[in-house]
Amino acid sequence: MAQLPDLEAMAIFAKVVELKSFSAAADDLKLSKATVSKAVTRLEIRLGARLFNRTSRRLSLTEAGLRLAEPAARLLADGEAAEDEILAQSAQPRGLVRLASPMSFGLLEVAPLLPDFLAAYPEVSVDLHMSDEAVDLVGLGFDMALRIAALPDSSLIARRIGPVARHVVAAPSYLAARGRPTHPAHLAEHACLGYAYLPTPETWRFVNDAGEEASVRPAGPLRANNAEALLPALEAGLGLALQPDFIVGSSLAAGRLEAVLTEWSPPPVALHLVMPPGGPRPARVEAMAQFLVSRLSERCAGRGLVSTDGAA
Repeated sequence: MAQLPDLEAMAIFAKVVELKSFSAAADDLKLSKATVSKAVTRLEIRLGARLFNRTSRRLSLTEAGLRLAEPAARLLADGEAAEDEILAQSAQPRGLVRLASPMSFGLLEVAPLLPDFLAAYPEVSVDLHMSDEAVDLVGLGFDMALRIAALPDSSLIARRIGPVARHVVAAPSYLAARGRPTHPAHLAEHACLGYAYLPTPETWRFVNDAGEEASVRPAGPLRANNAEALLPALEAGLGLALQPDFIVGSSLAAGRLEAVLTEWSPPPVALHLVMPPGGPRPARVEAMAQFLVSRLSERCAGRGLVSTDGAA
């Protein structure tokens, strides 16, 4: 394998040529004069040619030094320009943010916020990927994701925005025809509409204020990989379902659905913002993260979708 060029020594050489002094180059680069001199000597040994004629009073380029001066200066200038560009991007939010979100939450709660974000950060663009299936942030190159879950331990950096309320709901017509369950065990006698990405989709678990636990294996005529897709069947009176408040809140308020088993609660889940490990993060990512945490906390608390209790 060919040896890589000594780019550091070449950049130091270019700075000496620019300032016509080893001492001035050392001051400008915040290096010792000995470090600058050793870098130039290292480059001369590598190239097999002297680059400077040095006396106590004068510094001049040799023929080899003259040939190297221009490309070395270009190398230094390109490196400084590239570094300045990245630093500028780090200081000023610009570029693409890739954000993943659950489908219904993305449509109902995230998408309405994006016009304000894009107006506040006109040099940032957003790639919003919506799917109820948890995506591989690192493998697929996402900057962050919103997740509604009881998150397992992982290498991802997670910020908890707040708990998400969930209810067992049904249409008044269904309850009139089939009766109102008063214990989770009664759900075994009912048509239950299933959501494929519940933490335990094959088993619904509950606990009451007294600490009693109960579970049931639901069965019914419909199962979907998106919770909002169950809403038409719910309102048509085809069964019960365990649904998050941000999907059924308006239907509950309008009386199209009713909550049952209100003395029992499913295992708690929360809204989280998760990001891949590592840092520091680009300004565009930090801007999006702060915006989402702030606005979703306000929006969800204001509409009663998520009761915010701080971030973890």
